[in-house]
Amino acid sequence: MKFINYLEKISGVSIYGMTSLLLFGTIFTIMLVWALRADKGMIEEIRKMPLEEK
Repeated sequence: MKFINYLEKISGVSIYGMTSLLLFGTIFTIMLVWALRADKGMIEEIRKMPLEEK
């Protein structure tokens, strides 16, 4: 029996896919807006962090 057959037996299973897609899209959009509006000095500082020696 294939996995899709198990999913078809669950009532309302399509809501999980739509919820996941909506959640991903929302978080992606928020992070994109943050990245575009962030202070360039802070972005430069974050970019250099892995290369700094302690």
